[in-house]
Amino acid sequence: QVQLVESGGGSVQAGGSLRLSCAISGFTANYNCMGWFRQAPGKEREGVATITPYGSTSYADSVKGRFTISRDNTKNRLYLQMDALKPDDTAMYYCAAKTGSSCSFVAAAFFWWGQGTQVTVSS
Repeated sequence: QVQLVESGGGSVQAGGSLRLSCAISGFTANYNCMGWFRQAPGKEREGVATITPYGSTSYADSVKGRFTISRDNTKNRLYLQMDALKPDDTAMYYCAAKTGSSCSFVAAAFFWWGQGTQVTVSS
């Protein structure tokens, strides 16, 4: 059974940092595109960052220069380092895995999803 389990969310002041982790079990994601998405109340789910099996990364314009996505294929884990957090970053953050190695920000293209971890940034 495939499971993606996020951790590391919490409440921080604006300007603070958090590091999200995603533990993957049930399959080896070494050859899959992985990504982080987020969804704020009343808004659609949006792509935050993606990473190919080879380490190529893409970021939403709103997080460029502040967030860093990484993966450890030996541990089957995905990470999101979030720095200089803003209140607009408040959302539920989801880890996702896509079939195949190419990446996109289209949520429908991602087949496996975690349950999410809440990030709240106060001003």
